[in-house]
Amino acid sequence: MTNKPLSPRIALLLTLAPLMWAANAVVGRMAVGSIPPVAMNLARWVIAFVLLLPLAGAVLRQREAIAQRWRYLSMLGLLGMGCYNALQYMALHTSTPLNVTLIAASSPIWMLSIGAVFYGVRPRAADLIGAALSMLGVVLVIARGKPSNLLSLQFVPGDLLMLLAIFTWCLYSWQLARPPAHMQGEQRPAWDWAAFLMVQMVFGLCWSALATGIEASVSPEQWRWSWQVGAILLFVAVGPSLIAYRSWGIGVGAVGPAIAGFFGNLTPVFAGIFSAALLGQWPQWFHLAAFGLIVLGIVVSAKR
Repeated sequence: MTNKPLSPRIALLLTLAPLMWAANAVVGRMAVGSIPPVAMNLARWVIAFVLLLPLAGAVLRQREAIAQRWRYLSMLGLLGMGCYNALQYMALHTSTPLNVTLIAASSPIWMLSIGAVFYGVRPRAADLIGAALSMLGVVLVIARGKPSNLLSLQFVPGDLLMLLAIFTWCLYSWQLARPPAHMQGEQRPAWDWAAFLMVQMVFGLCWSALATGIEASVSPEQWRWSWQVGAILLFVAVGPSLIAYRSWGIGVGAVGPAIAGFFGNLTPVFAGIFSAALLGQWPQWFHLAAFGLIVLGIVVSAKR
């Protein structure tokens, strides 16, 4: 499969996804103590499923086409919906949104590594330079413009969970970019983005329901309903679910997961801005400098 050049439209879509992910990390942290993390993931996708049903519900009648591709669709549902989001919400119970998004920003390294090991895609020098520039921007945000702050940075169990989460997300992205033969060309069913997301949700909900049942049997956490909880669930079902997945799917399909992965480095920048806004603080110079470095890394990696 030949990737397309990075156009302004694709760049915008790949920027919209990390914007939603950053907001997801902040509201996920706000939900701690009110919603069990794995159950939050299930509720998120149940709401998204209901919202998408009028637009793509007809695809559920294509049982034969879905059954023939169940292994691939089940893997997408497990990696992209069952694992990634649940692990992220679990991570936010002991980690901070900024730490979580920092770890997520390591995705270019994982994208390049998975591509080289499993798909035979060797990284170019431009990819490695772009990854270094983007990671420098991430470190600048974490250090808040002062390298000495890195000495006091501490990682907790949630950080390890987020590392596992981003690994599953990179596998999901490569599965999108390198689908099996029955999902390419004339063999691919005539599914638009909504239908394709819907069939992924069918399997993702099964995995999420299984994980939620396990959580309920071993965890003492309970739901504490309020209007804020309702607002949080509605947002994560629409923004980080429908909007982000649609944007990311188009972007990965156009330019490939390696280049798309660099856009994930924008997530901690947005998370830093959102966190600062909640504290009544305006973005600092290092936020803008980090944004510039990350964009530069994207431009370098995307050059043909």
